Amino acid sequence: MKIKRIDHVGVIVNDLSAAKEFFLDFGLEMLGEGEVEGKWVERIIGLSDVRETVVMLGMPDSQATLELVKFHTPTDEKGIQQSFANTLGIRHIAFAVEDIESVVANLQKKGTELFGEIQNYENAYKLCYVRGPEGIILELAEKIG
Repeated sequence: MKIKRIDHVGVIVNDLSAAKEFFLDFGLEMLGEGEVEGKWVERIIGLSDVRETVVMLGMPDSQATLELVKFHTPTDEKGIQQSFANTLGIRHIAFAVEDIESVVANLQKKGTELFGEIQNYENAYKLCYVRGPEGIILELAEKIG
């Protein structure tokens, strides 16, 4: 057995348009969008009466992709639950960026929240956390030098 790579990360959203716009503005590229339903997907994910819209986004010059999913049915009755950096479970997606200050300034113009401050970690990285639409947390990392 050999693991080759992470294929994609899936993020479930209510407002697919806002999430898609956020990630496109951030710099990801549109790979495709479509409707998914039927017994085959129900058997994969263990839910009934599945109807969803899926948007696939790619990082420039990278194999990894981001999958945004809007479930039309069934819906999550709890709704969006804001989490913090220390909430248990999968919590954030990390992106390597250039010019972190510029990236953060552009995101903030569009309403993205910076958790704290951009910090220098041992003169190796500049790091920060931001919260996008629906509570999606991104870690931004700029390699120094």
